[in-house]
Amino acid sequence: MKCTTHLKIDTALCGTLTHLEAGRSHVTLTTTDRMGSDDRGLVHGGFLFGMADYAAMCAVNDPYVVLGAADTRFIKPVTVGETLTAEAVVEERNGKKNVVEVSVRREAEIVFTGRFTCFVLESHVLG
Repeated sequence: MKCTTHLKIDTALCGTLTHLEAGRSHVTLTTTDRMGSDDRGLVHGGFLFGMADYAAMCAVNDPYVVLGAADTRFIKPVTVGETLTAEAVVEERNGKKNVVEVSVRREAEIVFTGRFTCFVLESHVLG
């Protein structure tokens, strides 16, 4: 299956799409020094959110998908140098609305979860 959305995403910051099938995606990201927020190597949560959001967009896989809302939980801290995998699954489709469950793991340990409400528009959000 070919990805049709977010084709110009910066994979160094949001991760690399590693698996795609109808309604499901996996994105992998290795955290870097640029993501660190302090001298102990704590990764800023915005990078986990960006990775999870990208995985949700890929699971919906439409050129005009946008994020409408997100309910997220940061469960464990992440540090520079760790490799993470986000798994996104479309749980509900209702017209333009898609609800996507995303979990981000460090090996078998869940570090982040989210429920993303995504909308497929008829044309690009910028017109």
